[in-house]
Amino acid sequence: MRLVTIFAALSGALAVAAGAFGAHGAEGQAVEWLRTGGQYQLIHAVAALVAARMGARVPAWLFVGGAAVFAGTLYLMALGLPRWLGAITPIGGAALIVGWICLALSAARKRD
Repeated sequence: MRLVTIFAALSGALAVAAGAFGAHGAEGQAVEWLRTGGQYQLIHAVAALVAARMGARVPAWLFVGGAAVFAGTLYLMALGLPRWLGAITPIGGAALIVGWICLALSAARKRD
């Protein structure tokens, strides 16, 4: 789970940087893309850390990977890359949703 922790921590750092850029350096639609990407990425960096602490490997990786795809496509569009990348964004969102479901199932199977 060390690798998940490293990726989650770097994901959190990137989310803060994207949010700061959105607040201070971007214009127009890019601001919203950076804000949304940063918010989802930061939330799921924390979720990945929690899942890793619980020993829930699959949800932890779904949070890290899903956030990378979801936020990453938004960041790329904010930087001027083609808007068709927005068609990929929901794949990351779906991974995040599946991660939450897997985390719930993992918690339900654990004995206190």
